[in-house]
Formats: sequence, C-alpha cells, structure tokens
Amino acid sequence: MHDAHHRTGTLETAPPLVFADECDLLRARLAAVARGEALLLQGGDGAETFEPVTEDGVRRKLTTLLQMAVVLTHASRLPVVKVGRMAGRFAPAGSSADTTGTAGPDRLERRYEAQAATLNLARSLAWGGFADLHQVHAWNREFVDASPSGDRYARLADEIGRTLAFLAACGADTRNLGTTEFFISHEGLLLDYERALTRPDHRTGHPYATSGHLLWAGEHIGRPDGAHISYLSGIRNPVAVKLGPGTTPDTVLRHLDVLDPDREPGRLTFVVRAGADRIRDVLPDLVEKAVADGARVGWVSDPMGAGRFDEVLEEVRGFVEVHRSLGTHPGGLHLELTGADTAHGPQLDHGQALDLAFLVAELYHPMH
Repeated sequence: MHDAHHRTGTLETAPPLVFADECDLLRARLAAVARGEALLLQGGDGAETFEPVTEDGVRRKLTTLLQMAVVLTHASRLPVVKVGRMAGRFAPAGSSADTTGTAGPDRLERRYEAQAATLNLARSLAWGGFADLHQVHAWNREFVDASPSGDRYARLADEIGRTLAFLAACGADTRNLGTTEFFISHEGLLLDYERALTRPDHRTGHPYATSGHLLWAGEHIGRPDGAHISYLSGIRNPVAVKLGPGTTPDTVLRHLDVLDPDREPGRLTFVVRAGADRIRDVLPDLVEKAVADGARVGWVSDPMGAGRFDEVLEEVRGFVEVHRSLGTHPGGLHLELTGADTAHGPQLDHGQALDLAFLVAELYHPMH
C-alpha cells in the first residue's frame, strides 16, 4: 500500500479529468445503444505515446469521427454516440506496466498531463462551433468529390445535403447543430493510475473513475476473475470488455455477473474482435447466451485485428449480418484511426475511415 501511495500520491489529490454527471450521461446514451435506439462510434489512436499533445492531432481525429458519424446517422436514422479513444494507454500490450497494472510516478504524472491536455482540446472543439453539421457535411462533400469511389458515395452525400437544405428552408432552429456531445475512453491498464483518480460522487457516494468517461478491458487483461475486471466492477462508469475468437458463452455470462449484476442497459458494452473468417461462427452463440440471460448490453464490432481494409469491412459485414439474423442490434464500431492522411500498422487513415463509414452505411441503410 505504501508503494502504491508513493507512485500515485500527487494524483490522489489532482482534479478529476471527467465528472460523474458526464459519465452518467454517457451511460444513458449507451443504454439507447443497448435498446437498439442509437449507434456507438468509438475511435482514436491504437497506441498513444508521450509525444506532445497538439491541437492539430486532436482536431484531425475529432474531424474524422464527426464526418463518419454524420454518414452513419443519416444511413441508420439513429443518433450516433461519439466516443474518442484518446490519451489513455501509454503502455504497450504485454509490457510489465500492462500486465501488472503499475508504473513509475513520473510516467503516471505525464499520462495525467497528456490526458488533461487532450480532454481540454476535445471539449473546446466539440462545444466551440467546430462540430457545425453544415461544415462537417462540406468536408464530406470534398472527400466524395475527390474519392475514386465518389460515384458510389454521391447518392448518400446528396441525401444529407438535401436534408440540411430542407431544414434551412423550413426555418428550423439549427443552432444546436454547431455543437456535439463527445466523450473520452481508454483501456484501463494501469490500475495504480485508475485507483488514484477514482473519486466518490458528492451526490450519491458512488465511486467513479475520473480519468475517462468509459473504460474497457482488452482480452489480455479481461479475465472475469482478474484484477482489472475487479476494478471495473467497482466503478459506476459505463464499461466495456473485448471478446475474441476464443471467448465462450460461459465467459460472457461471467462478465455479466461481475460487471452488470443488475442487468442495466448502458452499463456494459461487449466489443467483439473475432476476425473476418470467424465472426459469423463465433458471434451467434455469444449473443444468444446474453439474450437468453435477459441481458441488455451493447454489441460493437472491433474489426481492427485484420491486416487489410477489405478484411476490416468483411468483419463488420459479418457482424451486422449475424445481428440481423438473430433480430438483435449491431450497435456500432470500435476503431483504431489516426485522422491523418497516413497510418502505420493496423490503423485507418483519414480516407480509409471515411471509406469505411460510407460502406458500412450501406449495411445499415436497409435496416430502417
């Protein structure tokens, strides 16, 4: 205990990065996803670094998510909950910090500073007019006009433009189209850090992680009886767990019992990464087990284990097809993306992310 306090002493008195009422709002939005009334779009860097946080970097990722969300909203006729995957990891998967949940004090303090800077920039952009829907549509039109697949995407882009023109002609109050709700998430790897920033809500006394609105556990730390899941079970934030091709229906039930014992919509989201070749075989049993149990969780596709763009798209297609066949809701996407014109490793660059949005929109369009 003394060692943990030595590592995190300054953080235990640091201001919270997010607030309980914001986490409750996201939980309400994710409850709509679980009920089939909304989609979740979660995206950002796959592996954060301690390079200086820049306005340009945050702006690019937010721009990409906003552009994708407009396309998916129009195609699905559902609101899209936008959650950034930003400023959270700072420890490579499989490292000692990753698996033990500990890190040195300097590392934790630098992480806090990077998260604070990212959150401040994201909030300013989301609420400062940057998210204006007309501007976002103009960016999408520029993308469609320059895209080799522009003819395929033009119909949807034209529909969005006509909708905005109709609203203007009707004299609709579009002032709220200039701002957007935007939430921040990360993988809860470093338990010392998360515990140091856990605070009781002054209204209820319930503990909240104040490092982000939503925390998740990846496969490598997501054992139902492990320390990371135990931590997530004790906070009131919405939480998520990644399910891989080896996940069994019994594991799904164990996660439900530990993380969502009251079966509350919005509390738990399952993020599925099974591979394009396995998704149609793996997913049905997991969904059917949860449905039979009476659980109301969000189901989200993470196709980023694929090596090629066509495999990414095929995994999402399989994910949507499985849910259609079961009569359940394909609740959205969890993506690794840069927002830049280029990407390294299994991440989508700006153009690929928008390509994916327009192509996935075709999968959702017939549903409504």
